Amino acid sequence: MPIVVQKFGGTSVADANRIHLAARRAIRAKLDGRQVVLVVSAMGHTTDHLVDLAYQVSRKPSKREMDMLLSTGEQVSIALMAMAIHEGGYEAISLTGAQAGMLTDSAFSQARIKSIDTPRIRNLLEHGRVVIVAGFQGADSDFNITTLGRGGSDTTAVALAAALQAEMCEIYTDVDGIYTTDPRIAPEARKLDTISYDEMLEMASLGAGVMHGRSIELGKKYSVPIHVRSSFTDNPGTIIMANPPGMEDIAVRGATLKREVTRLTLSGLPNQPGVAAAIFQEVAGRGVMVDDIIQNIEADGSSVTLGFTVEGRDAGEMQTVGDLLAGRFGASRVNVNNDLARVSIIGVGMRSHRGVAARMFEALSAEKINIENISTSEIVISVLVRRAEAERALHAVHQAFELQRPA
Repeated sequence: MPIVVQKFGGTSVADANRIHLAARRAIRAKLDGRQVVLVVSAMGHTTDHLVDLAYQVSRKPSKREMDMLLSTGEQVSIALMAMAIHEGGYEAISLTGAQAGMLTDSAFSQARIKSIDTPRIRNLLEHGRVVIVAGFQGADSDFNITTLGRGGSDTTAVALAAALQAEMCEIYTDVDGIYTTDPRIAPEARKLDTISYDEMLEMASLGAGVMHGRSIELGKKYSVPIHVRSSFTDNPGTIIMANPPGMEDIAVRGATLKREVTRLTLSGLPNQPGVAAAIFQEVAGRGVMVDDIIQNIEADGSSVTLGFTVEGRDAGEMQTVGDLLAGRFGASRVNVNNDLARVSIIGVGMRSHRGVAARMFEALSAEKINIENISTSEIVISVLVRRAEAERALHAVHQAFELQRPA
């Protein structure tokens, strides 16, 4: 009998009515002849409330105890979900991540799954139970409760689907699929029927917030089809898969926007081997994630200008980092620009279509939007623009590639 894994996020189980709605979906899948595993997040803003409570009690709570605390949110949800399915006349059982066989490393708050021991789940499924697993959590080899970090429930669902060789992993959320861009910014955005793992990975990393990249990477690695759909309608959503139909027929599949980009530029650095390596070792040691890197040799030939961008960091913090780097490595000038945003286009079809970059740049030029920086990969072109022009830039490229029209 085929297995389906259904994941319900916090908004999908925010209250009793929504829990009953999710339970009915699980029962419907069972009536369709499938064995059903549910992965459930904490209700609504439960996790945020638990974090607030922790900091009321302790100024610096340990990561281990935070994991113990935060894992309770999902335990409430799975028990209530089991009760709702019982109320619908079907057998169900709730399992914590540890009870479900989710073995992780010991990196509290950011644990990674090492393996999933599935015999208990398989046995329960064979006996007709709907199995409900707490998302976002597992246990290490010393039986410590661990949490998986951002996007942890999606990761739990896709990992379980891979381990159980499920036919599909369904991600139920408060949106009805993946759109060509954020419909809150561009109401003309179109829902995609399918998208490739590679395209979805890039869209997730560049600002599309529907799924976290870690779960998509797992789906790609283990060939798990992922169906992103709404908890509140029966409309089909978007299937993330290896080779969508006609995946190379369209040059650009989507466009994204990241608003908070800061560029730090160091001028007058010595033009010597090892300087860049030492700088980025220092940056990494301060927990700063770097995106674009640009280096140019200055006119005198003996010095260089080195710039890099980061996201989600305030200007004051980056000025401090820049001053530290300048003092340590001999830069003559530090410049921090926090008035930037990143607009990107994504599409596997770029590999086989000419003129994609020119079309993007022409669209921005027509709107009198200046490009501050350009970066490319095989399936992505990104530009930095002034933050005040970011939404206008997104609209321009979205229209230039006719993403609002049916493919």
